Amino acid sequence: MFVRLSTQAVRRNAAALVQAQSRRGISVQSILHGSPEAKQEGDVQIQQHSRLVARGKYVHGIEVHKVKPNAVSEYKKAAEAYYTAIKEDPELHVKLTGSWETVVGEQDTFYHILEYENYSGFDKTTQKIRTSEHTNTYNQLIPYLRSRSQQLCQEFAFFPTVPPRTEGGIFELRTYQLHPGTLLQWEHAWRKGIEARRKFVAPVGAWFSQVGRLHQVHHMWQYPDLHTRKETREKAWQLDGWSETVSKTAEYSMLMDAVILEPLSFSSLK
Repeated sequence: MFVRLSTQAVRRNAAALVQAQSRRGISVQSILHGSPEAKQEGDVQIQQHSRLVARGKYVHGIEVHKVKPNAVSEYKKAAEAYYTAIKEDPELHVKLTGSWETVVGEQDTFYHILEYENYSGFDKTTQKIRTSEHTNTYNQLIPYLRSRSQQLCQEFAFFPTVPPRTEGGIFELRTYQLHPGTLLQWEHAWRKGIEARRKFVAPVGAWFSQVGRLHQVHHMWQYPDLHTRKETREKAWQLDGWSETVSKTAEYSMLMDAVILEPLSFSSLK
């Protein structure tokens, strides 16, 4: 009798332990990763926000190359050969928005923004490049690089990218790392505040990330020089709506960066 009771007790304890571990597993999963229901809801929310704020016509690839300091001149020649070749290839579904070198910010860093005919255009372009002479041309860049990264973004509907132009001066690229879930609020704040800035300077473009580092927003401006940039920003503060936009930007952002760029000779935007 004693043995049977002990066996039953062991079985009850084992069942209780399994049940407790199951509850604990669910709890830890929910804490670390969110429940499946919450995750699904969050993914849907992000997709809905993207559809609400995106222009939807193009996908922009932002490529960042960090170059060895002693190889900048050689890199520029190799970059011109590659990006000029792909933008002039009629079989590719891509346009070169622009190419720039950092003059204030992380030195020896180059930005290239490519415009694809949506995701299908990106897929077709990358597939064709892999099986063409462009791959060999691109490989000429590799020895000069310290690192490289790529991010796929969409345009904000209210902030379409300007077509190729030559106006001279400098470019400012501002990057914001948003708190997850605040993209729609950020877009709403900037949609209102952008009119104050437009009175003094037209934006070059604005994009939000879809692949790569997520919850990032980029926007670009062009000025004759840094002094004009300073005066333009000061004038904007005098207009209704701009101070609120800046306040909301700080509220929704975890990190902010501003780099000053100069266009490369082959850039479509200068």
